[in-house]
Order: sequence, then C-alpha cells, then structure tokens
Amino acid sequence: MSHRSAPNPGSIGSDDPLKQYLNACRRALDELEATQLIPIRAAAARFAETIARGRLVHLFGTGHSRMTIEEVFPRYGSFPGFHPIVELSMTFHNQVVGANGQRQAMFLENVQGFGPVLWRNFKTDPGDALLAVSTSGCNAATIDVALEAKRLGMFVVALTALDHARVSTSRHVDGRKLHEVADLTIDHRAPAGDAAVWIEGLETPVAPLSSVTGCVAVNLIKAEVARLLTERGLPPNVLTAACHLGAERAARLFEETYDDYRARVGVLYR
Repeated sequence: MSHRSAPNPGSIGSDDPLKQYLNACRRALDELEATQLIPIRAAAARFAETIARGRLVHLFGTGHSRMTIEEVFPRYGSFPGFHPIVELSMTFHNQVVGANGQRQAMFLENVQGFGPVLWRNFKTDPGDALLAVSTSGCNAATIDVALEAKRLGMFVVALTALDHARVSTSRHVDGRKLHEVADLTIDHRAPAGDAAVWIEGLETPVAPLSSVTGCVAVNLIKAEVARLLTERGLPPNVLTAACHLGAERAARLFEETYDDYRARVGVLYR
C-alpha cells in the first residue's frame, strides 16, 4: 500500500485533525445510510423473529469489538432478547502489559478451535441467531465462533468493515474471513486500517472510526427490532431513564427488564 503524505495540521479545513475526524465520521455514516439499510433491515427482521419466538440473538466479538457488543445490551435504551458473550481473556485491555495484557489477548483471539469450546457451554437452538462483530473480519476466534454457530443451525450476521477486511489476512486455519462465513453481512464503513486522521510529520494515522460506525449500526438494528416487536404486540421491556417515566416506574422497569433477561437466557442452560 502506498504511503500517503500527511497533511499540515496547522491549516484550516481537511488538514485540521478535528475536522478530518468529523468529516470522516459524516462520510462513513452517509455511506452506511446509502448502502447498508437493506442488510440492516434484513438482520433486524431475522432478529425480531428470533426474539419473538423466545430464543436469543447471541452477540460475539473480541478486542475492541466488545464495545459494540455492550452497546446492544445492557444499557439504557436496550432490551432483552440479545445475549452478549464477552470473553475477558480476549477483551480486558486495561492492563495493556503484564498479567492480562494485550499481547496475550491478541494471541488468544487467534487460537484455532475456539468455537466448539464456547458453544459447548450453551444449549442453543437452530432458531437462535448470531451477530458476530469484527472490524477486520480476520481473527480466528470470531470466525470460528461463526462457523460453529452455522454448524449448529443458527443464522449468522457479520458486522465488519469490508475495506479493512480486503487489505487484511485471515488468521483462521481455513483462510476465510468473517464476511465469507456469514449468511448476511453489514459493512459499517470504517476505512482500511480503521484510523482516519493524518498528522503532518506522523507516519501513521490516528483516531479510529469503527467504534462510532459499529455502534451506529447496532443501534439501527436495535431500533428496527423494537419497532417490529411492538408491531407484533410484543413491545420489549426497555431499560429507561427516570426522565422519561419517573423514578418509580423507571426503577420498576429496570427490575422487570433484568428479570425478563434472566428468564430468556435460562433456555441456554436447560
């Protein structure tokens, strides 16, 4: 890949790092709207059907994809039916070095054969679905989890960045990337390499986009799933701030939502 000359950070406009990043966000989100609403609606329709049947939409990602997983559930404005799976050994980055360090996490996410080990913990159903998140679409663990989910009969949706995937090399033993495994792919439009801001005198770009674009994509899915469930007469229990419903009702709904989630994930352990 040819090296791009860095812009002058002192000038006004596209060379200004702040404006570069904001412009990159706007461009990526415009592309997301222009090209990805059809697969987003298709994923939401499949997920709504899964949740309506009392089954689960599993969520899996390693590394910083953990942030996208946790954006779906649990947080305000979210609801049960989604099952976040976050492996601390591959997502706990706070230590950086030493015990529980980043090197170990990056090593572990490329150990082969992780999928069957993970899914052996749960009693899944072919009516379940999986949203697998990986910006590069190349780490072995996420691909392996997706492959095993497909073997178990689940519908698999990949949330990835295709521009990044095209310039990356699969770490999975069979050489495929996440979008090549999935039944449906959503491209959240982060650029190759993810980082989007070039600084004069700095060899490499900074400020990644995938956290922004990935979280926008999953919130679009979540909003459409809520609409579809409500239209079916199955309005979800939503974690809601007191400013919307009052403190007492919000507190009661908080408990009801987590009781709902507990009951739903119970099917995985029967």
